[in-house]
Amino acid sequence: MNDNPNPNHNPKPSPTTGATTGTLAVPGATLYYETRGNGPLLLLISGGAGDAGMYAGMFPALAAEYTVVTYDPRALSRSPLDGPLADQQVRVWSDDARRLLDHLAPGEEEVSVMGCSSGAIIALDLLARHPERLRRAVVHEPPLVELLPDPASYRTLFAEVRDTYRAEGLGPAMARFSEGIGEPVTAEEAEQSTELPPEVQEMAPRMHANFPVFLEHMLCPFSSSVPDLEALRPVAHKLVPAAGRLSRTQEPFYGPAARLAELFGIPLVEFPGGHLGGVDRAKEFGEQLLKTLA
Repeated sequence: MNDNPNPNHNPKPSPTTGATTGTLAVPGATLYYETRGNGPLLLLISGGAGDAGMYAGMFPALAAEYTVVTYDPRALSRSPLDGPLADQQVRVWSDDARRLLDHLAPGEEEVSVMGCSSGAIIALDLLARHPERLRRAVVHEPPLVELLPDPASYRTLFAEVRDTYRAEGLGPAMARFSEGIGEPVTAEEAEQSTELPPEVQEMAPRMHANFPVFLEHMLCPFSSSVPDLEALRPVAHKLVPAAGRLSRTQEPFYGPAARLAELFGIPLVEFPGGHLGGVDRAKEFGEQLLKTLA
C-alpha cells in the first residue's frame, strides 16, 4: 500500500477532454482527477456510478469563472484501490476529497464544492469535518434517509435494490428503485434510463462498469450514514442545501435537503430538473450553480 498521500503523477493535457489530468496517491487508492479553467477552485463531486466526466455539460460555463476540479472517486473508473473491494465509507471518501483540495489548493485558501446525490453526502461530511477549507458547500439532494421521518422504509428499499441487482441485474434493480421512489417503470425502461446525454457519452462505458460498486458497496452504507449536525451548526452559513424542482415528490431525494434547510434555518435552493439535473439539464443547472456561488 502507498502511504504517501501527496505524490502527483504526470499531470498532462488530455487530447479528448481538454482538461489537465493527474493522479494522486491516497491511503488505499490512487485518485484520477481533471482540472479546467482559471480562477477560484471549484470541486465537483459526482454521484452514484458517475466519475470525473459526469458534469461535462457544465464545464464550459463553470470553467470561464473557476478552476473546475473533477475526479473519479476511489474504486470507480480510473481510481483503483490498492486492495480488495469492500463496502465504501463516507469518512474515507471525504478524506480523499480533502487530500485532493490540499494538493491542488495548498495553504489557507477557501474553496467551493458542489456534490450531487452520494457526492452531496461527501460534500456535507467535508464541510462538517474540514470547514476551514470551504467557502461554500452546495449539497444537491443527498439521500440521507436518516433525516427523514420514516428512514426504515427507505433503508429497506435500498437494501432490496442492492439485493435485486445481485440476483437479477441492473434493469430489475433500477426498476425496483424507481418503483420505490414513486416513478414505476419496467426493467427495460429502467435500463434505458441509464443512457446519458451526448455531452457525457464519453463516460457511459465507465459508468456502466461502476454500477456493481455503487449498487453493492455504496448505496446502502452511504444513504444510511448520519451527518454530524452539531459540527455543521456553527458553519451552516457555508452550507447550501439544494434540490431539483422536479424532485419535490421524491422524498428520499428532496426530503433530506429540505430537512437540512429547516434544521439550520437556511434557504433551500431549487435547481432545474430533478435528481440528475446536473446531467440532463446541464446548462440551466450550471447557470443556477454560478448564481448560488456568487
